[in-house]
Amino acid sequence: MQYSTLGASGCVVSRFGLGTMTFGGETGEPEALAQLDHFAEHGGTLIDCADVYGAGAAETIVGKWLATRPSDLTDQMVVVTKGRFPATGVFAAEGASRRHLRRALDASLRRLGRDHVDMYMVHSWDPMTPLEETLGFLDDAVRSGRVDYAGVSNYLGWQVQKAADLARRLGTAPLVALQPSYSLLVRDIEWEIVPACQENGLGVLAWSPLGGGWLSGKYRPDAVPTGATRLGEDPGRGIEAYAPRAADPRVWRILAETQAVADEIGATMAQVALAWVAAREVVSSVLLGARTLAQLTENLGAARVTLDYDHLRRLDEASAPPVNDWPYGAAGREQRSRALPG
Repeated sequence: MQYSTLGASGCVVSRFGLGTMTFGGETGEPEALAQLDHFAEHGGTLIDCADVYGAGAAETIVGKWLATRPSDLTDQMVVVTKGRFPATGVFAAEGASRRHLRRALDASLRRLGRDHVDMYMVHSWDPMTPLEETLGFLDDAVRSGRVDYAGVSNYLGWQVQKAADLARRLGTAPLVALQPSYSLLVRDIEWEIVPACQENGLGVLAWSPLGGGWLSGKYRPDAVPTGATRLGEDPGRGIEAYAPRAADPRVWRILAETQAVADEIGATMAQVALAWVAAREVVSSVLLGARTLAQLTENLGAARVTLDYDHLRRLDEASAPPVNDWPYGAAGREQRSRALPG
């Protein structure tokens, strides 16, 4: 396992983190606890939660694991959780207001069995709450010791920049990380979001690095997946999203090139796809969201995969997102303050 700092902070995290969105739902408690054990045994230190994962069950499972394992192991863990949405489905109990985030953080800490969380993230932009209020809450949480670092998730580029600028002007705790979707299939964040993160010292915690399972090696252009895939085991799940992606030649070009690289280096397609995300300069940690221990074991193998310059170039070219000439194409490239990470 390799390690990096969390953005511009001094907090060191494992290059691959464990996402817990499946815990308490697709992944039952015994399997989830086994995943946590396996992750820690292989050098993993970043555990990513949210209050809505399993309607709070994911945090409860992580809390049980933290309470029953040796302290010399659990003290190494960097526990991240997020608040913004209602875990109960009550509309009034949501948003990035001081009122809701205070209650959400209190509830998360109870489920985790801790008096603090290493990083607390606002799960999504809230257009109804003044940003000053949200940043003020995060600053108070950091100053009180209940939160070590503050971050955000699913923000757009201008939202990252506005939050970073305002935090500097107000003198509140800086944001150190952003959690976006990032994979060979989803690279749009490189246009605005990645430069905003680089400019302001935010590390990226990449979720869905396998593109919702498409980069796992189980998808073929001639047939809808069956068997041990989310779509195969539940044919009604996401079928609307499946059709447009399956009709996109770029998707199959990416899958073919990823498989070709995997065959050349003796790795799986998933490991190559994960290693590509981990190699991006702005990425602090790649979040592995496995349903089973077997999937996690395979995905952690990406920590042993090294992609050389030619492999990265081929994957970059195959996955390059389509853009118009302006502002992101050749005509607008000189307006960029930094080159994309390679």
